[in-house]
Amino acid sequence: MNEAVAVVLAYLLGSVPFAFLAGRARGIDLRTVGSGNLGAANVFRNLGRGMGIAVMAADICKGVLAVVIARLITDDPWPAIAAGAAMAGHVFPVWLRFKGGKGVAVGGGAVIGLMPLAAVILLALWALIVITTRYTSLAAIVGSAVATPLVWALGYPTSRIVFTGLAAAAVLALHRANLRRLLRGQELRIQLSRPRRA
Repeated sequence: MNEAVAVVLAYLLGSVPFAFLAGRARGIDLRTVGSGNLGAANVFRNLGRGMGIAVMAADICKGVLAVVIARLITDDPWPAIAAGAAMAGHVFPVWLRFKGGKGVAVGGGAVIGLMPLAAVILLALWALIVITTRYTSLAAIVGSAVATPLVWALGYPTSRIVFTGLAAAAVLALHRANLRRLLRGQELRIQLSRPRRA
């Protein structure tokens, strides 16, 4: 029974559409502007740095909380399964006809809850790529490509390795269009600094 509760709660937490709600607060439907994606990157581009950081932090917290709840009421491998459920909720939110974001921030939060050391390394890599290129999609793609070998090398249990492999595959699949735009030099960048006033 606890296992089912953990998974359902994780999915519902993941389904909370913070990007959509942030857009609505500004009178903007993010599904119709920019990339049309309900993720932090689209918030950065269309609502600004402050709102982008807030939404990214909220999405990360969804993943962390889903894992923490599962760890409190269940045993291995259910926290890893709950992590996957939280990502699924973000990508396929029940509240928005199952059309959400790409699960990167939520997945990152889940990794923080499941594998803190791996999370620190992957976050440092993600930040380095974003700061130097301003491509969040490139950071997500590279991070996903190295995540599973990293988790394996760090000696985490099989449930964590399986979760990481499936999550990474999902993120890479959801970024196919981004990869094509990157190769064509057409991918959108995010604005990290505040625009200079004239």
